[in-house]
Amino acid sequence: MWTDLNRPPLDADALRKALVRGDGEGSAGGDPRAFWSRLDVVQETGSTNADLLARAAHEDCDRHVLLAEFQGSGRGRHSRAWVSPPQAQIAVSALLTMPGMSVGDMGWLPLLTGVAVVDAVRAVAKVPAELKWPNDVLIDGRKVAGILAEVATTTPDPAVVVGIGINVTLARDELPVPHATSLLLEGAEVTDRNTLVRAVLRAIADRWQQWHDTNWDVTDLADAYRARCGTLGQRVRAELPGGTELLGIATDIDTEGRVVIAPEGRADTVAVSAGDITHLRPVRKE
Repeated sequence: MWTDLNRPPLDADALRKALVRGDGEGSAGGDPRAFWSRLDVVQETGSTNADLLARAAHEDCDRHVLLAEFQGSGRGRHSRAWVSPPQAQIAVSALLTMPGMSVGDMGWLPLLTGVAVVDAVRAVAKVPAELKWPNDVLIDGRKVAGILAEVATTTPDPAVVVGIGINVTLARDELPVPHATSLLLEGAEVTDRNTLVRAVLRAIADRWQQWHDTNWDVTDLADAYRARCGTLGQRVRAELPGGTELLGIATDIDTEGRVVIAPEGRADTVAVSAGDITHLRPVRKE
């Protein structure tokens, strides 16, 4: 029995029936047409990403999903901590193998995941979510979700564990940083985590299948990302590896998933593949 009625536990059996193929391990009578092969829910772990990576080192984990009610050592980009009270967040990782994909295109998987998360929370929670390059999800400029992808293997076929953290019912005094938010604080119509998990995992599956069916062509995926990316058109500061900084307008996302910036005072553009992006207020014209 849980003590907080506003934060009920995930229903692992119901999630398996909705999302997992019926002939897979842990399927619990799942739909044979479903995309995912296994789904587990644990009460507590350090990191769902780390757990799936460890599992993948000694068994076939393609399309495995792992959710945790509490994640004590969750990681974001650059090893930043991502924690929340138990059952107030969706902490989920999934391993996906991309047969025949070039290693150079693997970086599109976290961007695809961002598109899927935005679509799912827009459709179910009815909030105006958008992407901040490369893979943060914002609502009115505040971070509600983050995505971290880690390579499990590059041969014979690339396999990546992609982890997602979504703040669902965190109160304002529970937020990890001032610029964070939660679906509850943003007035979401739905904060039921079972409903949200189903929507997110189905959206990822649909996007992955579409990408696979084009033989990993990124044209449509890049268009979908651009359409949901709130970074485009913004004045931004890019903090680049090595401690350098770039100020300018974000003008595009190229076919390699890089953000293209038109630097202030220059006529050229710069494609940034790694770095922290901050959305800045426009410069006032006197």
